[in-house]
Amino acid sequence: MIAFVFPGQGSQHVGMGRALADAFPVCRDTFAEADAALGEPLSRICFEGPEEQLALTENTQPAVLTVSTAAHRLLTSLGAVPAFVAGHSLGEYSAHVAAGTLSFADALRIVRHRGRYMQDAVPVGDGAMAAVLGLDVEAVARACTEAAGGATVGVANLNGPGQVVIAGHGAAVRRAGERARALGARRVIPLPVSAPFHCELMKPAEERLAPELRALNTRDPRVPVVANVDGELKCDATAAIEALVAQVSSPVRWEAVIRRLASEGVTTYVEVGPGTVLAGLVRKIEPHALTLNLGVPEDLKKLDPVLTRGGAPSSGRL
Repeated sequence: MIAFVFPGQGSQHVGMGRALADAFPVCRDTFAEADAALGEPLSRICFEGPEEQLALTENTQPAVLTVSTAAHRLLTSLGAVPAFVAGHSLGEYSAHVAAGTLSFADALRIVRHRGRYMQDAVPVGDGAMAAVLGLDVEAVARACTEAAGGATVGVANLNGPGQVVIAGHGAAVRRAGERARALGARRVIPLPVSAPFHCELMKPAEERLAPELRALNTRDPRVPVVANVDGELKCDATAAIEALVAQVSSPVRWEAVIRRLASEGVTTYVEVGPGTVLAGLVRKIEPHALTLNLGVPEDLKKLDPVLTRGGAPSSGRL
């Protein structure tokens, strides 16, 4: 059984999607659609940068969504059909576009707002995130509680065994990192992010985004989407939207997402979009799983296990 998983913020890089757009009209058309929906050349930012512009949260989020949607449309044109979809943080929006819950244009506009609201919630430099390696989540949570000192710091991403991300006020994150080392963490790695995502400091962003999400025209997903907030299947539009609302300030429970997919019988995971971060996390959570990815045309050579070849390729380059 196959699941498509979609990457989140942090997977972006200048040049992403360009080779897909050059090779396949379905991908090229996706970038043109994104440019039209946003009224600006998002494709140019993806293909040419500069890096500083792509790294702006309000650009990064629609950019990663667009590359993921282009890759997904290519997979669909080649006959690949997942039984389930999921995405890491921002990637959950890509998953809902793939599942038909949200239109691509609506998703582009809402994730642009999501990026702005998240950035506005905490002044640049006031917040931080760090990856804690080699320590279980209970010990990481304890480190955060003991180091808070009246500030906000907590678990933001439960990415897999021995990999937990914390977020909050900058000084509190640093204190929690030191406490985590004292409790046995192998490494604590500060993350190059512009805001402390998925923690209580994002509540203002959640409150701004919630009415916009609830006002969207939605459909029940064609395939179940496993949500970040609880690792549960979302099979109707209302539940899907409420999960996206809560996700803004709640931890991303990625390990729970993958374990739920595995419990449903998924054995093959295709990372759809830029990078291979999720494939690596899946292998740590489910070591016997088959992981594949599609971010550049060359990746198609390894995708025969999930391609029915029921559709003709969009170019003659296969």
